[in-house]
Amino acid sequence: MSALQNQPLIKVSNIDKLFGAKQALNNVSFEINKGAPVALVGPNGAGKTTLFSILCGYIQQTSGEVSIMGHKPGSAATFGNLAALPQDAQLDPRFSIAQQLKFYGQLQGFDTRKSKYEAQRTLDLVGLKEVLNEKPEALSHGMRKRVTIAQALIGEPKIVMLDEATAGLDPLHAREVRELVANLSGETTFILSSHDLSELERLCEQVLYLENGVLREHQTLTNEADLSYITLRMASVIPDFEQKLKSILQVTQVKKTQDKEYLISIEPGKNDLPIDIQILQLCHDNDWQYKQMINGKTLENQLFS
Repeated sequence: MSALQNQPLIKVSNIDKLFGAKQALNNVSFEINKGAPVALVGPNGAGKTTLFSILCGYIQQTSGEVSIMGHKPGSAATFGNLAALPQDAQLDPRFSIAQQLKFYGQLQGFDTRKSKYEAQRTLDLVGLKEVLNEKPEALSHGMRKRVTIAQALIGEPKIVMLDEATAGLDPLHAREVRELVANLSGETTFILSSHDLSELERLCEQVLYLENGVLREHQTLTNEADLSYITLRMASVIPDFEQKLKSILQVTQVKKTQDKEYLISIEPGKNDLPIDIQILQLCHDNDWQYKQMINGKTLENQLFS
């Protein structure tokens, strides 16, 4: 196995980015290996777009080092291996979908036959093969969004960065995009920027959390639930609910994380009856209705609680 195969897909070391006196990124470091999608989250103005732009080679960091598959961002070696889809990506209204996707294929060096094949293949991936010869004005907003995702998948890049990929999509098509990302994750490593934490929680195993240009969190999410916590979402407000939950022997702390949502700290081993059954029994005895029970913390609570 070569040294190149052993190294991370993306390695960012101590980068800063200044725009005049404004510091957009401050000493950011992380590594991304091939595998499951990676979440990039943070409030507006956190530096996510700046980081995306540096990884793509659109702009350069002020200091620090960035490596994409062992090469500098924007170098010829990364061409065709890294694709990015900005949130506001637009289609040209003058040309058909086929013409535009074939053009992007030709920009990657494909001949006419291969470009046509890639246009058809990627549209089929996003469930829109029937719109190949349509112009953008004939498509809904959601359909245009999926066409731009198809564009990002031309040439089967190794790394695909998607900014708010499901924003503006109806629930059915948002689910189709999530399934597409999950299905392609064996060969393509996705970096997903989104404000929808529940969506990222379903897809990602690694999360980068930026705030004011600083990487506040860099952690791996596991599929195994943290048995020290339960997240409980109730259907209505219940007076003194936290105190009533503490009547269960294994409950050591109850924290209200938002309206009608509670993070319950658990001390295992104090009762033969599973803790989730005890909580459900308490709800049943008091005629309380709950919306959702999650073993462990949600991504939102991991980052902000």
